[in-house]
Amino acid sequence: MKFSEMAYKRIDLDDFKIKAEKIIESFKSAENIGQAAEAFYDIQNLEEEATTMLSLAYTRNSINIEDEFYNGEKDYYDEVSPYMSEYKDRFNREFISSEYREELEKRFGSLLFENIELGLKTFSPEIIPDLQEENKLVSRYGELMASAQIEFDGKTLNRSQLNAYKMDNNRDVRRGAYIADAGFLNGNKKEFDDILDKLVKVRTKMAKTLGFENFVELGYCRMTRNDYNKNDVEKFREQVKDVLVPVVSILKEQQKKRLGISDFMLYDDEVLFKDGNAVPYGAPDEIMRNGREMYEELSIETGEFINFMFDNELFDVLAKKGKKGGGYCTAFESYKSPFIFANFNGTSDDVDVLTHEAGHAFACYNAFDIYPASYRQPTMESCEIHSMAMEFFTWNWMDKFFKDKTSKYKYSHLAKGIGFIPYGTIVDLFQHIIYENPELTPEQRCDEWGKLEKTFRPWINAKDMPYYEENRRWQVQSHIYQVPFYYIDYCLAQTVALSFWALTQSGADTSHQSSEFKNAWERYMKIIKLAGTKKFTELVKSAELPVPFEKNALNKIADTVIRWLDSNWA
Repeated sequence: MKFSEMAYKRIDLDDFKIKAEKIIESFKSAENIGQAAEAFYDIQNLEEEATTMLSLAYTRNSINIEDEFYNGEKDYYDEVSPYMSEYKDRFNREFISSEYREELEKRFGSLLFENIELGLKTFSPEIIPDLQEENKLVSRYGELMASAQIEFDGKTLNRSQLNAYKMDNNRDVRRGAYIADAGFLNGNKKEFDDILDKLVKVRTKMAKTLGFENFVELGYCRMTRNDYNKNDVEKFREQVKDVLVPVVSILKEQQKKRLGISDFMLYDDEVLFKDGNAVPYGAPDEIMRNGREMYEELSIETGEFINFMFDNELFDVLAKKGKKGGGYCTAFESYKSPFIFANFNGTSDDVDVLTHEAGHAFACYNAFDIYPASYRQPTMESCEIHSMAMEFFTWNWMDKFFKDKTSKYKYSHLAKGIGFIPYGTIVDLFQHIIYENPELTPEQRCDEWGKLEKTFRPWINAKDMPYYEENRRWQVQSHIYQVPFYYIDYCLAQTVALSFWALTQSGADTSHQSSEFKNAWERYMKIIKLAGTKKFTELVKSAELPVPFEKNALNKIADTVIRWLDSNWA
């Protein structure tokens, strides 16, 4: 069904409660495993219907925050979704303590129960008012960012549209774009501070109410970290500091020479070549058309997927007034449809979004028939393997978008890919610091961010740059506000994605017809098909790739990347 035809109907809370209550009672009175399993499927179906309507409401609100109807629906779900969670929580408590648990585990697998038990640690009816407050604060942050109307180059732009100017090959234009953006950010920095301060307090309050020492522990449970803990993440961060930071520092020195500058500034960081980064040829409709051809050629599975997406209007990718920034993939479960939201701005990011978010959507498309529905999606670092690896599997089609600038694009994509990991590490460690020390003032949080920049991105210089000089870069990282602790996931997934990339480059023939490429694609499809039936490290091992937490996991990747970059750009 086409997106425009998908019927939206508000989930009535009272009706939801009646249905959920009936299912819970049905499970409690089950006389055999069959009846118990049937009640489990019933609660999953009820949840699927609810999440579909929530996704439709939030997506249509993202597309146009000026639409009063969907603004109201978003506010409604911010208020009632914690009450809906209460019934899911009640069912799950009955489910894991059922007299039929042993038989249910045999039927559905023990991982389902592990994940439910983690989820149960994150909720209690006591915290419903706090969850409502959290929802409102998160929504306010998104609204504030989406409200940006920045005057630049004789135009009124949102932040996504302004980003194209931040990567202009004219250094003065780049600097001007950063300063224009800083004008908007600086005017709202106190509110950004206030929102995060309230989020830290309410999240800390919830954590303590639930029996945790701090929100870090609750945050890990929310992310369903069933396979590793903060000590493993700390080991990975140490590898990043010891192995990748020196490597990226060298790449930045090379970049500085290519740009012909003596001082490497914040506004130079994203521009790798003096004559500018590679940008895709053609208007958005041509980029989308080439994307369709690319996926039709990549494999039978991706061809079927991309045609479904196009035939059902499952994209909204043009930046426009009133549209929220960023990009994401969501799903409308009842319609068995993924959806890709993005903001094209005329840079290589347009292609990266098409490959990245399509990786998510492709995995989602392949998982709709998996039952129980709880296994359709793995934990988020595994989901990011789907997307970040897809970026590299599509390399052989980049000439469709970049033509004579393809080699420049590949160099930038790979260099930025490995260069991202230190930044992602900063975002993760910053969150550990602010939630382990919830009493920090906004100024102290900025100081902590500045220290992390010096450690993990020592090449960044924001001198004489309003707003950024105050170490406020964290305020524009939406994950910190909206989905805490969802960022190291990108770093872990990128290491796996780079391992897939290394496989495709391991032979003399790097085309998609080579045995090396086909082997790598088969391993990728194995992860896709396993969906959420395995944990993160199990999924990585199923593809016969190194797990990021292992000692020296980053060394081989760094060496391979550096060799490729050195040999593919004079």
